[in-house]
Amino acid sequence: MKKRILILGVAPVQMDAILELKKMGYETYACAMEKDGPGADVADHFDQINILDEEAIIKHIKENEISLVYSVGSDLAIPVACSISEQLQMPHFVSQKTARICNNKFLMRTTLGNDFKGNVKFQAITSEKDKLELDFPFILKPADAQGQRGVSLVKSLDEYLKSYEIAKKYSRSGLVIAEQYISGPELSVNGYLVDGELKYLIASDRVTWPEYTGLIHKHIVPTTNLNLQTSDTLKDIIESACKKLGITNGPVYAQMKLEQGIPYIIEITPRLDGCHMWNILYYYTGVNLLKLTFEHLLNNDISELEKQYDELKGGYVLEFICQPPNTKADYSTYQSEMQNSLYSFNYYKQGENIRPVNGKFEKIGYFIRKI
Repeated sequence: MKKRILILGVAPVQMDAILELKKMGYETYACAMEKDGPGADVADHFDQINILDEEAIIKHIKENEISLVYSVGSDLAIPVACSISEQLQMPHFVSQKTARICNNKFLMRTTLGNDFKGNVKFQAITSEKDKLELDFPFILKPADAQGQRGVSLVKSLDEYLKSYEIAKKYSRSGLVIAEQYISGPELSVNGYLVDGELKYLIASDRVTWPEYTGLIHKHIVPTTNLNLQTSDTLKDIIESACKKLGITNGPVYAQMKLEQGIPYIIEITPRLDGCHMWNILYYYTGVNLLKLTFEHLLNNDISELEKQYDELKGGYVLEFICQPPNTKADYSTYQSEMQNSLYSFNYYKQGENIRPVNGKFEKIGYFIRKI
């Protein structure tokens, strides 16, 4: 009998995982609160279950003799998957404790510590009346949201008061965190660990939309913003952070910014990213991080790492097509780029209504091209 794998969530990044698992010969299950993503249509079985409802998911796993529960690109789902895996003694990379720390910006910052190189100054805020300890400008964000929801660059007291209400709305715990603003270029960092050793580490330039703080427009590999010295510093910071956080096996994703030669951690989490980076990195390095993740979890097989090219050549861009929420998806101006791309995918059909996710500027598709 085929092993049965349950993926929590049905967004496009979870669809990637489901399709890869099917190629690998596994029977795929998916669940979500609503059937509102492409993963639901490609999975062998879909069930309408809230991915935060551990009791319901455990029942579903037992009833269907599931061998593995996992998710891709979701800070919400990873702590649930790890908790269930611990309870049922199923394969998992990190503890529930580690997953929950990384899912909470304040806990992550506190665990790394104020003296940690690469950590930014921060302050937890429980009320807009709290005394601000950081100078303007600073970044204000929910302590436990994902996908850049509720994130603002705050330059004045008036902006702070408006942004605080937005951040709090997106915070499940009600906690908001203020962080020192790092003004330099942004990086996305994808790594992979085996028994505490960083076996794979690729940094890419993370280009955001200038009018929307933090919202991704494109990823470019290789990065042009690191030299040999800052690359070594970045690797040291990632290794040290993983050790402090308890990430010893599997994927690690970090969003970072550079200032005066020092890479600072914006977020770090024990999962694959939410931007399909496995796809562009497969073109660039020869390693399929999705396949590696599941082979490692299910069979303790890390041979995919041996496929990394001896010399990384050329460059690639993964570019997102974005539109405001509650408008009709329109791909007409990108037809040429998509037709001439190495790969492209549309989240919606032409003319479909775009659901609000971050509430500002939503991803509706992406394409990968060679530079």
